[in-house]
Amino acid sequence: MDKLHRENLDPVLRRHDFDPARLDAGTLEELNKSWHRLPPWPDSLEGLAAIRRGYIVGPLSNGNTSLLLDMARNAGLPWDVIIGSDMTRTYKPLPTAYLRTAEFLDLRPGAVMLVAAHNKDLHAAREAGLATAFIPRPTEYGPGQTADLTPESDWDLSASSITELAHELEA
Repeated sequence: MDKLHRENLDPVLRRHDFDPARLDAGTLEELNKSWHRLPPWPDSLEGLAAIRRGYIVGPLSNGNTSLLLDMARNAGLPWDVIIGSDMTRTYKPLPTAYLRTAEFLDLRPGAVMLVAAHNKDLHAAREAGLATAFIPRPTEYGPGQTADLTPESDWDLSASSITELAHELEA
């Protein structure tokens, strides 16, 4: 994922009328690694900690494990496990990404819940046999976001935040 981000950085900078040649390689690499320092959503720490009291918590991401580890350490995310695409050797939405995750955890797919803000990801997870939960992130794609504002299916759970999801899981 880091390589993919780096391959896209120069075109993005140029699209915003900035010449990447004005920066040295170290600065470009540091800018590229900003993905590793993303702040968490405001409800993440409290909500994940509450969910973690009764469940295994961790990301299933198309990102690589080192990216996810850095994100967790930087933000203080209370993950029990990190499953990046370099571990599953595939990318979502391919079924193998979800099925290998369940296998790594020694759980049947239906005992694993994918919580996501992306309806397409949830559709694929459901097709692979996972439980699903939708949480909207209406500014994830920027202020003009039009997709993934509401659940597009009858997901197992739907909540307005991770903390609300934690309360639903406790009920």
